[in-house]
Amino acid sequence: MTYTLLIANKSYSSWSFRPWILLRHFGVAFDEIIVPLSRPDTKEQILRFSPAGKCPALRDGDLLIWDSLAIIEYVAEGHPDLPIWPRGREARAQARSLSAEMHSGFMGVRSHLPMNFRRKVGERGLTEEARGDVARIEAAFAAAREKFGAGGPFLFGAFSAADAMFAPVVSRLHSYAVPVTPQTRAYMDAVMALPAWRDWSEGALAEPWPIEKYDRL
Repeated sequence: MTYTLLIANKSYSSWSFRPWILLRHFGVAFDEIIVPLSRPDTKEQILRFSPAGKCPALRDGDLLIWDSLAIIEYVAEGHPDLPIWPRGREARAQARSLSAEMHSGFMGVRSHLPMNFRRKVGERGLTEEARGDVARIEAAFAAAREKFGAGGPFLFGAFSAADAMFAPVVSRLHSYAVPVTPQTRAYMDAVMALPAWRDWSEGALAEPWPIEKYDRL
């Protein structure tokens, strides 16, 4: 049975982007339903699909899974043949730790540099909190790459759930021209070169639902 993934605008919805890029990269079949944000019927449309009232949400038959990280874990359990998490126990533990840190932290970057695939690339001054988040993100990237990244250009060598969790961060760092190390830039370029990234980006640019409060930042 094919999954159905409920997402919000591809231009802005970082949480929707995470499971979407993972599913698309690993070739897991799914249908998508997009509910545009900031419209009079947005909440009603989401509630028709998910009682949790938020995007993303995944339906597998009669089962509903909500929250990006929960969706990723469910897909990984359902497709053990796919290296969604790194195969090595130590690497997998580190990847899960990083993903959980992303899930619950980095509020400075998330609030000050909202994801916007429509934005023309250009620098925006960082707050102190955002600057601290960027420093921690770069340190985490460097540590993962140094210890586990020998097998490829991603955090743990091959693309994994950890990269999916940080894909919106890559978008933010790029869109706001945040100064980063050459190593971080190389990692960002690898993520942005993925066909799944291109597909999401093209979909975002084709959307007819601009939201002014994000586009003016």
